Amino acid sequence: MHSSDSRRLFLQALASLVAVPVLAPACSRSQSPEGDGRSSAASPAGSAPAAAAQGAAAPAAPAAPAQGTPAAPAAKVKLALNWVPEPEFGGFYEARESGAFAKEGLDVEILGGGAGVPVVQMVAGGQVDFGISGADEVLTARARGADVLPLFAVFQTSPQAIMTHESRGAKGIADVLKSGTLAIEPGLPYAAYLKKKYGFDKVKVVPYDGGVARFVADKDFSQQCFITAEPIAARRKGSDPATFLVASEGFNPYVVVVITRAALWKENPERVRAFARAAREGWRTYLHDPTRANAVMAKLNTSMDAETFVAAAEAQRPLIETPEAKEKGLGAMTRERWETLAKQLVDLGVLQKLPTMDDLLVAAL
Repeated sequence: MHSSDSRRLFLQALASLVAVPVLAPACSRSQSPEGDGRSSAASPAGSAPAAAAQGAAAPAAPAAPAQGTPAAPAAKVKLALNWVPEPEFGGFYEARESGAFAKEGLDVEILGGGAGVPVVQMVAGGQVDFGISGADEVLTARARGADVLPLFAVFQTSPQAIMTHESRGAKGIADVLKSGTLAIEPGLPYAAYLKKKYGFDKVKVVPYDGGVARFVADKDFSQQCFITAEPIAARRKGSDPATFLVASEGFNPYVVVVITRAALWKENPERVRAFARAAREGWRTYLHDPTRANAVMAKLNTSMDAETFVAAAEAQRPLIETPEAKEKGLGAMTRERWETLAKQLVDLGVLQKLPTMDDLLVAAL
């Protein structure tokens, strides 16, 4: 469960602009990094008990080769997550469990992440083939010479939000910032965006230290959150959270973005395309029924209970399956969205100049 936020504090690395950032989606986190240790080739048998326990169907077997034709060996690839197994990664686990990766000739090992895991550097350095990042981190990393390309964006609408108490009667973030206390990391791009748009002069800003205990205890307290995380925790503690998406204010970077290194795209573009196709199929299946993948992830992330897996999966659905995603396909990205984000990061001083979009989006789904 997203109960406290060592990872979000870690995201201050982006604000320091000292090294290639290791930004991950700013969700409240507390668990230690936890690896998966299984590849897609082994996953169907390994995950069957969990799937059966949840009443899920057995993973689909990949198509058999034509008689007399030897099966080509599956290409072994690694996907590095930037946090532990949770619903925000559900489609990737589903792609493995359902055989979608195997159908594309891929044997995928999913590596769980955590605070301090440098996914961008791992991808750029060739330690893993694919990784999970955020769109703002991708732009910042590329500005510093990192050999990474965005491929597939899960969250079309960023789940980053400001959480306040419903009893305050706020109609939006502007109202939240008129009084009370706000726990937020001010150096992060979305926080800088809100400060520039509305100012923080009427609200008492304090560092975000994780969890929802202070929120539950103080009716004048508001905080940053992922709408798939802290609000669920606060409600379960009897509180009255009201959330307002930062995306609604005009700052909406893609979140849970699959990245690969440019060198792999040049060397084997079909492998990259195959990964994207399988990821899309996995996410389509997960959004229809998250039971099987949730059961697998629950075994890897025992700090999050089954009820929270279900609630988080449901809360994130409209942020993934947006009208644009229904039109263009799950995971699709547009040049206009990347250009808007780049201009905003330049305006905020995070980037010094606009990137070349043709180079950035060469592998985009």
